[in-house]
Amino acid sequence: MPERDRPPEDMRLLVQSIRDCAIFTLDPLGRIASWNAGAQRIEGYAAEEIVGRHFSVLYPAEDVAAGKPAAELAVAAADGQWEEEGWRLREDGTRFWAGVVITALHDERGGLRGFGNVIRDLTERRGMARALDERGMLLARLIEAQERERRRIANDVHGDTIQSMVAVGMLLRLLEPRLPREHADAVRGIDEAVDAAVQRLRELAFRLRPPVDGLVESLVTYMETAMQGTGVTYELAHDLDAEPPAEAAITVFRICQEALTNVTRHAGAASVTVSLASRAKGVHVRVHDDGVGLARRGGRGRRGGHFGLIEMRERAETAGGWWDIRGDRGTGTTVEFWVPAVPHHRP
Repeated sequence: MPERDRPPEDMRLLVQSIRDCAIFTLDPLGRIASWNAGAQRIEGYAAEEIVGRHFSVLYPAEDVAAGKPAAELAVAAADGQWEEEGWRLREDGTRFWAGVVITALHDERGGLRGFGNVIRDLTERRGMARALDERGMLLARLIEAQERERRRIANDVHGDTIQSMVAVGMLLRLLEPRLPREHADAVRGIDEAVDAAVQRLRELAFRLRPPVDGLVESLVTYMETAMQGTGVTYELAHDLDAEPPAEAAITVFRICQEALTNVTRHAGAASVTVSLASRAKGVHVRVHDDGVGLARRGGRGRRGGHFGLIEMRERAETAGGWWDIRGDRGTGTTVEFWVPAVPHHRP
């Protein structure tokens, strides 16, 4: 065999031996002209059973009736290539989800010689994608249910518990002037305790309310209120490509909320910065303060709000993301996390 003939023969042998993809050629009318080992493995036909038959035998009946095989060849002939994902048939009649590329083959003068067809079995990948999407939908429903419950509790606290305690405080203040001094002092102390409890309940109701008007606007509103009177200056910087899906926005908001609460209660900080950015099909967040840092060397510890730290990590990981906290004593603390922000298709 002349040396110049070896590369085409080597290429033919390579194509014939590939098993991960079905690779075959068609004549200009769509009849199968060659069939590799991968095509036999994926489609089920031996070469002697399929060569010479029209490639529409690989399509579901409804696609054949709709003229899809011929339409795909026409597009490939006109544009040079056709590519899609869709259902194809095996020899036993079962369907599989396939990635298909049809390429027009031309001779040196531009005449159509036929078509090259490459098919990959994507059934497993599609199943994994659907499972992830279903997991995402379950997460979205869970977050939605949690936010409804938070809203209900916030309304109950604000509309019932707080109002009842305010009424108790008013009665105590009416009672105080009528009592002997030693008893009046005790009632005044009770009244002050009631006022403090009312303030804490108002803070709780505020924290329970869900974000509104978008992620950035919600965080700005929360920071304006939460930092008021604390002496902590704050800044929010963002580089988001778009508003994240609702479940991602709520997850980011709740984690930031917990991180900011830790700053006001435990950090001893003068300033805090929240940074948001779109990254790797998700939202990447840093919350950094210039406070006392974490209790343990190496940047990991239990600086107050230990259960809050657990909650932040669990929220991020449940959403399919990650979470971290670091900061040596005296260098401030950084809470950093990422959550996916890919919309899920509702059934």
